[in-house]
Amino acid sequence: MDQLDELRHRIARLAAGSARPVWVEGMSVFSTERVSEPLGTATEPMIALTVQGAKRTVLNDRIFDYHAGQYLVATVDLPLTSQITRATPTEPFLAFGLPLQPAIIAQLLAESGPTAVRPHDGPGIATSDADDKLLDAVLRLLRLLDEPRDFPVLAPGVRREIHWRLLNGPQAALVRQIGMADSRITLVARAIEWIKAHYDQVMRVDDLAGEVGMSVSSLNRHFRAVTAMSPLQYQKQLRLQRARLRLIAAPHDVAGIGHAVGYDSPSQFSREYRRMFGVPPGRDAVRLQTAAIVRE
Repeated sequence: MDQLDELRHRIARLAAGSARPVWVEGMSVFSTERVSEPLGTATEPMIALTVQGAKRTVLNDRIFDYHAGQYLVATVDLPLTSQITRATPTEPFLAFGLPLQPAIIAQLLAESGPTAVRPHDGPGIATSDADDKLLDAVLRLLRLLDEPRDFPVLAPGVRREIHWRLLNGPQAALVRQIGMADSRITLVARAIEWIKAHYDQVMRVDDLAGEVGMSVSSLNRHFRAVTAMSPLQYQKQLRLQRARLRLIAAPHDVAGIGHAVGYDSPSQFSREYRRMFGVPPGRDAVRLQTAAIVRE
């Protein structure tokens, strides 16, 4: 049994019977037999490894497709739209996820010393092939779930190894920025945390720049480079994605949900919702009730 085959077996067993990602010991596994509707989600810094099937993730107008043996790495909280694009009852979509920890990355950077790495100029998200060393580390972490006495002793070291493999992989320049206090990604992450805490309030970019200690021009430049959008566009996407998730649970409360996410005008909420998702919120809510929905 090769690495991907064993990963498929273990993830299918752990995720059996659940329609949502299963979190166990700080990691997630997911399985579904159906392709899904595109659905917005705000992801945290993490690695998401596909071991069977395929998935599409969209950041603004940038598309990231990844399939079995490939992973997506996100280094800041981003408003994404994700969709399972390949899954069947005989070959379900199977995936593994692990949050990335800035403290581990900072420690690894300090221990390894200076390294010549080409700067990363793109957004805070990327996809790559997983090499055998990374797959082996993920597999060993999942195997430890069968050893309750070993897990608390050995798992931290394997998690650390996964971070190390990413720091020495094709996305090293992107991943290393998570552990650098003055990196562009770290500065933008502070701005994102503020937006998330105030997403339903009127936001002035001047105030946001002051909160994170940057000039307005620097904030706009770095924010757009990392997220592929402006701070105000980020807030709007976050509002609309959270509204869509609320509509799944309460499809008949369109006006109340619009107000809850920061819209004083129901017509503006409906107009911007339709512009982002293609249909008005009420009609979209009804459609989502019968659709296969996937969340990160």
